[in-house]
Amino acid sequence: MSSKTGIILVTIILIAVIIMAVNQPQQSYDVVQSQNDSQNSEQINKINVIINTDGSITTVKAISVSGVKVPDKMLKEMKNKASKDIKSEKSNVNSINGDIKAIATKYNYTAEVTITSQFGTDQLPFPATVSGNSMVPTLKDGQDVIALKTSNFKVGDIVIARHSTYGLIIKRVAAIKNGKVFLKSDNREVEIITTEKTLPDGVVEIETYKKTPVDTWQPKKNVIGVVKTY
Repeated sequence: MSSKTGIILVTIILIAVIIMAVNQPQQSYDVVQSQNDSQNSEQINKINVIINTDGSITTVKAISVSGVKVPDKMLKEMKNKASKDIKSEKSNVNSINGDIKAIATKYNYTAEVTITSQFGTDQLPFPATVSGNSMVPTLKDGQDVIALKTSNFKVGDIVIARHSTYGLIIKRVAAIKNGKVFLKSDNREVEIITTEKTLPDGVVEIETYKKTPVDTWQPKKNVIGVVKTY
């Protein structure tokens, strides 16, 4: 190999080494920059959602971690959904969190959700209205009450529960046994009801029947919550 050829080869190798040395830091910088951009994007799109409710009035606040104003449309949608969920007998803390996070995702946000009420953090109130006189004199027909959604109750508590025939009922816990709860009406009076019906031939038909308070054994899981405010 001639000295001239050797010089050319050495020169080519040096140039290649220099190019690699120059490009390597640039590649490293590009990776770091990409990671930072990703972190900044996540920071911008992360929000803390605070739901406050007393069972009747529900407010929703969404605070961006980066301080960027969140869309009014998203906030309105969250408030409407939260208000509806609070009044649903089937909702719980997890289901409400899921609904709010789903709305945030639709707007390209990630959300951390906190629910506060008069009962504490992540304690759900449930509003209801008494229908009937079975809990007189404690509760009257048409009276508004607020229950705390919970599976923790004891004998003597007034609870709201699901009944397969009557829907939602308000009764007092009289006994708890073998995974079931005995719900009893406060009103022990038997109501005598008389109805009159005029037949086509002019004869008046009179019917009289007794209306007794509903007492019932129900699975414990049918209890929605304990009435706290009435």
